[in-house]
Amino acid sequence: MESLNGINAITLIFVAILLFAIAYRIYGLFMANKVLRLNNNISTPAVEFSDGHDYISTNRNVLFGHHFAAIAAAGPLVGPVLAAQFGYLPGALWILIGCVLAGGVHDMIVLFASVRHKGESLASIASKEIGKTTGFIAGIAVLFILILTLAGLSLACISAMHEASWSLFTVIITMPIAIIMGLIMRYRKDSVTFASILGGILLIVGIIGGHNLMQYETISNLFHWDIQTISIAIAVYGFFASVLPMWLLLVPRDYLSTYLKIGTILMLAVGIIFVQPTIQMPALTDFIYGGGPVIGGPVLPFIFIVIACGAISGFHAIIATGTTPKMLSKERDILFVGYGAMLVEGFVALMALIAACTLMPGDYFAINTPTSAYESFMAAHPELVTVDLDHFIERIGIDLHGRTGGAVSLAVGMAHIFDKIPFMNDVVAYWYNFAIMFEAVFILTAIDAGTRVGRFFLQEMLGGVIPSFKNKNWIPGIIISSALFTFAWGYLVFTGNVSSIWPLFGISNQLLAACGLIVCTTMLIRMNRGKYALCTAIPGVFMAIITFWAGYSQVVNIYIPNNQHLLAGLAILAMFLMLIVFIGAFRKWNSLIKIKTTLVDSYGEEVKELVER
Repeated sequence: MESLNGINAITLIFVAILLFAIAYRIYGLFMANKVLRLNNNISTPAVEFSDGHDYISTNRNVLFGHHFAAIAAAGPLVGPVLAAQFGYLPGALWILIGCVLAGGVHDMIVLFASVRHKGESLASIASKEIGKTTGFIAGIAVLFILILTLAGLSLACISAMHEASWSLFTVIITMPIAIIMGLIMRYRKDSVTFASILGGILLIVGIIGGHNLMQYETISNLFHWDIQTISIAIAVYGFFASVLPMWLLLVPRDYLSTYLKIGTILMLAVGIIFVQPTIQMPALTDFIYGGGPVIGGPVLPFIFIVIACGAISGFHAIIATGTTPKMLSKERDILFVGYGAMLVEGFVALMALIAACTLMPGDYFAINTPTSAYESFMAAHPELVTVDLDHFIERIGIDLHGRTGGAVSLAVGMAHIFDKIPFMNDVVAYWYNFAIMFEAVFILTAIDAGTRVGRFFLQEMLGGVIPSFKNKNWIPGIIISSALFTFAWGYLVFTGNVSSIWPLFGISNQLLAACGLIVCTTMLIRMNRGKYALCTAIPGVFMAIITFWAGYSQVVNIYIPNNQHLLAGLAILAMFLMLIVFIGAFRKWNSLIKIKTTLVDSYGEEVKELVER
């Protein structure tokens, strides 16, 4: 190991808070005022097309809660933990820089583009801004990537919740609590504060009461579900979240879970400040060159792929062109909802990285190295002996060796920090199970929003063949498209055929992020924003290059040598589809740049070319 002196975790926290605050006040406002020129005098789709079902003007704080809950899935928790294999420095740098210059910019521009295009999908935006062929291919690519993403997220959620009665119970009770909140906010005027307080109290009672209820074997067995049962239950939940009005289940549940998410992260931050743990993982490890037990590839380019949602995420484009633009009341709220939520997610990612890196390196690698490979790994790295792992195994009551995937090491890291707080040393098992439940809630809120957005995509595509599907209020169309899309990812989860697609998720997710930036840059160029378009073009092209590099490396050096031909084929297909979209976008850039005359669009702005809204 190459080690620098261990730094105090508080240093990283204060650096992140200071940097993100400055970025929001300076670069975020620059994007809002100069690049996007947000205008509250322009009616948003939520106001213009209000239908009380999908298009509904929503309180900005509630919408922030929904949007943050939907975008903050497994990525900001699991990705940074896995990236800790390279040391704390690469992950910390990319989270801090990537959030400010790439992730936040991506979320703002995509949300802006969708708002100006009636709240429609990224594929629809590409079709209007670039061309119908490019838009059609983008639609196929996005749908394909979304199915893989939801399957991967579901598998991660199942891994956290199966045979974990208390965690499952707590996740389930968020649903009736959310419905109660939704009904109150819908039918009682100015009741957001009341509903929030009531929901928070019920959630706390449910968490504590659930822990006590699970002490009774009969009740515990009711929530002791196996993998197959949870696989079906998640698909059923995704279907209902897709067809029911957003105000009834999806929005209030995501809003409620945001309290749990942000509350837990703040509690972790306070715990770090109180305990002042030292970062035990070195700044850089020998695995930056590749060959690590957690991530096979080198730090470049894989740090950009593994961190994923913690710095920039294509999944955010799906939410920012799906549910969120249909609920945005004012254009200028794009800064708060889009850029602000991404910075909060970056802080979550940094907390996850810190929690993992406060573990002793030997303990971290013992948890994240597959059991079958651990003996040979220790023979090659005898210095990475376990230190505290046996202590945690005894206290938690679960064998922690070989529990790969990042979720368990994050939970142990959080329990490790809370264990140092006075009077908390007898509740390590409590903190561990709470952390597992916390991660499951994170993931599930992305699954429900992602399924609904997938329904929107499928309705748009089927509408080209059967016009009735274009009617967003046509009940048979809503049910059929929801059932088809839910079955697509639910079948993959239930059969387990894609249980190893998580590495592919990183590649496809970042390709989609590049797609969002590049497609929406086309819109900025058309809107005659000049050199300001470089703010989105540069991170877009960078992410495209870095992801193709990582995809090629993954296919040639990992998938093919290990005879994982299905995964290789899926990766190649995702890259090929996105390459076609990128080429179409670059050709459109070239033609737009050559246009010297301007026209006035329906918003009263000078543009190079008029397009359908």
